[in-house]
Amino acid sequence: MKITVLGAGAWGTAFGQVLADAGNEVTMWAREPEIVEGIQRHHRNAVRLPSVERLPESVTATGDRVEAVRGARIVVVAIAAQFARVALEPFAKLIPDDAIVVSLMKGIERTTGKRMDEVVREMLELPAERFAAISGPNLSKEIADRQPSATVVACEDIDVARMVASACATGYFKAFVTTDVIGLEMCGSLKNVTALAVGMARGAGFGENTAAMIETRGLAELTTLGEAAGANPKTFAGLAGVGDLIATCGSPLSRNYTFGANLGKGMSVAEASAASNGVAEGVPTTDAVVALGRRLKVRTPLACAMSRVLDEGISCVQMLAELCGTGVSEE
Repeated sequence: MKITVLGAGAWGTAFGQVLADAGNEVTMWAREPEIVEGIQRHHRNAVRLPSVERLPESVTATGDRVEAVRGARIVVVAIAAQFARVALEPFAKLIPDDAIVVSLMKGIERTTGKRMDEVVREMLELPAERFAAISGPNLSKEIADRQPSATVVACEDIDVARMVASACATGYFKAFVTTDVIGLEMCGSLKNVTALAVGMARGAGFGENTAAMIETRGLAELTTLGEAAGANPKTFAGLAGVGDLIATCGSPLSRNYTFGANLGKGMSVAEASAASNGVAEGVPTTDAVVALGRRLKVRTPLACAMSRVLDEGISCVQMLAELCGTGVSEE
């Protein structure tokens, strides 16, 4: 089928390759003329995904919005979460009425506290059965290298989830399905905050015990918050939850982990931002998680501690002290 990917960053381009490998005709839409030209003339995105020497022949690119989505059966959104609302507005009247819209984005909108499924459906006026989200342990470079990987597709209509999963299934990429859109979205957003904290601890020189403590407490925090938002807690024990948490908190390929590691090494937030190769979604998501916790009356000690790191510049030792608290706590 014809599938359009809006956004030609590393993950969008890697997923475009997956879709092409699965037998689809893929059109990448990008704002940057050099990326469009690179894909069209050389079948390569040297700007965002230089590790791939040549994309499949069935991958094309355009900077024209109308041309990009014309006739698309599936439209994949792979835009930085905090810019999704602005970027999607011009597409609102262009996407075919029968197209399924799939979000690869992970984040909570800072200005509204809304998940990406809420933002996309609102901007494109989509019913639940025409929206799906994809999330899991999906480091773009490894998937671009065609290493064995898996993800989860969520849609309230399980048949639509299965259709999307089939469209991206290859010999190296497996897609599982669920109807728990809220859980999948919460997993993908909240784990980035945990990855910032783990990266910071690693950068400051702390070892396995500290990383394990942050990860497990972070998982407990995001599970409790997700359940309060209406998610199925079992989702957090699967690929979209634990799986994504392990990948994001354990690899320098993770932008959030790397951003945190730079903070732990003594960089300021501005310096870490300048050193980042791409957007660390956990940074704007942190304050949104704190606000969400307050609204749902759920304690978020990890997000609160990382918020102070980002806003006030407290040290890793201070962040860990805030996470652990004082006195005796229940597991």
